Amino acid sequence: MLARGRSRSGQDFSLLDFPCMIPTMRILVVEDQPKMASFIKKGLNAQGYIVDVSETGMGAESLVAENPYDLIVLDVNLPDQNGMDTARHIRQDGYKGPILMLTALSSTKDKIHGLDAGADDYLTKPFDFDELLARIRALLRRNTGSETSKLRFADVELDMVLRKVVRANVELNLTAKEFSLLEYFMRHPNRPLTRVEISEHVWDVNFDTNTNVIDVYINMLRKKIDSPFEKKLIHTMVGYGYILKDS
Repeated sequence: MLARGRSRSGQDFSLLDFPCMIPTMRILVVEDQPKMASFIKKGLNAQGYIVDVSETGMGAESLVAENPYDLIVLDVNLPDQNGMDTARHIRQDGYKGPILMLTALSSTKDKIHGLDAGADDYLTKPFDFDELLARIRALLRRNTGSETSKLRFADVELDMVLRKVVRANVELNLTAKEFSLLEYFMRHPNRPLTRVEISEHVWDVNFDTNTNVIDVYINMLRKKIDSPFEKKLIHTMVGYGYILKDS
């Protein structure tokens, strides 16, 4: 059953009706129905999330072992194993992020089983896309312990709601990918970041880490965030990666 493109108020919506005001985070969607998986992926991509998809429970377990996910959307009915078993295995393997379980089963008993298996929340199909977004936001907010919509470092302020970046009272015009890249830096200030870490959080699982795309985007970001100003914030660590520091 597909998530409806209609809100509870009866109004039709497009995926683009939701403003991109979500922090750059990586989500795994485990759903065996291609149309449903595609719908969720496109909607979350439009919100600024990096999204990977698995059609099986075992495939999901492999992806979680290889990639750092901030949240997992997990369907209960999977072709190879029950989603509750998948949740249990992922927890046993050490995953500590939030799991949002999707299912057509709506009884209290079913929900209890899902929560006992390691889920943090439970959403019954069919659901509205805006409700899915609200659940995801709440889980991520709870997991990060952050209620703020703004990030600040040195004289830079990044507003995730307005998608606006200001440095020294000058508003900067960034592309969506540049914004995501700067956000990742600002969430990890004064910490060396490898190209692999950057690719895993700003690009999806299919990104080719052998290309120079990351370096190209770093240079593009520097031209906007650093070049017009006396103090430089984004520094290269030769042989390692990059670091955002105020020096």
